[in-house]
Amino acid sequence: MGRYRPPRKRGSKYITPEGEAALREEVHQLWKVERPQVTSAVHEAAKNGDRSENGDYIYGKRRLREIDSRVRFLNKRLDELEVVDRPPTDTSKVRFGAWVTLEDEQGEEKRWRIVGPDEFNLREYKLSMDSPMARALLGKAIDDEVVVASPSGEQVYYVTGIDYST
Repeated sequence: MGRYRPPRKRGSKYITPEGEAALREEVHQLWKVERPQVTSAVHEAAKNGDRSENGDYIYGKRRLREIDSRVRFLNKRLDELEVVDRPPTDTSKVRFGAWVTLEDEQGEEKRWRIVGPDEFNLREYKLSMDSPMARALLGKAIDDEVVVASPSGEQVYYVTGIDYST
């Protein structure tokens, strides 16, 4: 069995200003804080002689490759992203950046924000606009029914609120 993996489909190119700031902060943290510390640790480990059996040296070099790879990816991604910093002209429909309040068939309400794939976080109730749930929500208005296919069957929700405040 080979190690080949087909390239992933690129995510949407949209991001909120908060998401862009978080990615830029991650680049800064990796490049200006963590990488110099790891470089220093690798330098010290290299002084200890035989590098082939030096765990600190081997781990440090591996970590430097991981940091460099992540920084390269983030810089390329930041160059192609488009920051959406204002609400759409028609705020009565669900679009990128909206906070959407949904009610399920049991009457339970949840509030989700539609964001870019680089900033989604289910714990913070942020859905990637590429997810099946968000794709079903895009373009809907208040009181519209939303049907989402899930592994446990179709789930039905009703849009009860749309808000574009951050």
